[in-house]
Amino acid sequence: MTDRPRVLGPVVDDETRCIHYRSPLDVVAIRFACCGEYYPCHLCHAETAGHPATQWPRQDRDREAVLCGVCRTELTIAEYLVVDACPNCAAPFNPGCRLHTHLYFEP
Repeated sequence: MTDRPRVLGPVVDDETRCIHYRSPLDVVAIRFACCGEYYPCHLCHAETAGHPATQWPRQDRDREAVLCGVCRTELTIAEYLVVDACPNCAAPFNPGCRLHTHLYFEP
């Protein structure tokens, strides 16, 4: 069994929810391009990382940078951008997260 990736940020539960986003559908963490660390959201990164966030460039869409908080499957950016649920465990992802993709990934 592989090690579970760590998720940083304030009040992260076992399914990667944080103090900013904690609905039943908020079960995704993003690996930030600037530091390679997973955070539940852009606000957690801004509050605790100690450096500004940078977006993943378009050419890195094949990089694993999204973590399903339910089953811990790591998805590539390209996979994540076209699904509404985890392809491994079928846990639904928050459709509202689409409003924030520009914070993590170049359009």
